[in-house]
Amino acid sequence: MKRMVVTGSSGFVGGHVVRALASRGDEVVALDVAAPREPFASDKVQVVTADLRDAAALEQAVRGADSVFHVASRVQTRAHGSDEVFEVNVGGTEKLLAACRDVGVPRFVYVSSASVVYDGKDIERGDEKLPYPTHFHAPYAESKAIAEAKVLKENGKGGLATCSIRPHVVFGPGDARFFPAILARAKSGRLKAYVGDAHKLSDFTYVDNLVHGMLLAADKLEASGPVGGQAYFVTNGEPVAFWEFIGKVLDGLGYPRPTFRVPYPIAFGAAAIRETIDALRGATPTEDRFSRFTIRYLTTHHYFSCDKAKRDLGYERTVDIDEGIRRTLATLR
Repeated sequence: MKRMVVTGSSGFVGGHVVRALASRGDEVVALDVAAPREPFASDKVQVVTADLRDAAALEQAVRGADSVFHVASRVQTRAHGSDEVFEVNVGGTEKLLAACRDVGVPRFVYVSSASVVYDGKDIERGDEKLPYPTHFHAPYAESKAIAEAKVLKENGKGGLATCSIRPHVVFGPGDARFFPAILARAKSGRLKAYVGDAHKLSDFTYVDNLVHGMLLAADKLEASGPVGGQAYFVTNGEPVAFWEFIGKVLDGLGYPRPTFRVPYPIAFGAAAIRETIDALRGATPTEDRFSRFTIRYLTTHHYFSCDKAKRDLGYERTVDIDEGIRRTLATLR
């Protein structure tokens, strides 16, 4: 029986990883700064409350682990008030890597993001050869890129094997951000317009497919093997226009699709003004409104090749987009 540690276990993706590991018979340490929203219905799960910035607590939590799945992160696309984003996403990852190395953990799977290679321009079937951009448009993307680079550089040190998984727009049952945000905007009547070019394609990742890729990576991970020190895009591999995806969700919820278009310059300018006002007021950054980063994302192609994950990990999606939307909507209803 293996002992696994999952950070960010109270979150959407982390919770799915915990349940998948427990269901296959592993012992799981579910680590998060907050208690889980719902108890894990398994005697194989030990809930540990700890902050990623607490080195001593991390070392205690990962002792004896066969693999660590580092899922936890702070998501913020606005530039102001981003110090904590870097403290958690970069500093926390550094502390977790050090803890794993110090107590002899053999495997470390990092959940990164496809946004680590996003430079504000179109990406069509992007692969892992894409470099990190010289300029980032959001603290989240920059902090994830810095942390990912540190994770991959750590491969082979102290017997620790590392790799990184890069999903894009993760959705599924238990999502507390993406689908609920769509529903809230539809209910309030604030989703009558779309931004930019409705034909720009995006990748999406149903959560079960992401978890499947993560578990495959951990099972194949060795410092001197082909997976050690590597990054992998793991998505559904079904690029679809972002607003068509939103349309499918709205259809399933019984709400009308957006009917008119807001040009990019107007949307971007409005987002810039809102961010400036929030920064001047010292308002706590939130993700309940479109940021400049979000507007850029909505008006560019960004979809990726999973060929490397298929070759090295044996990855294939298990749930397609339409079925994933259906399953997610069933839980929202």
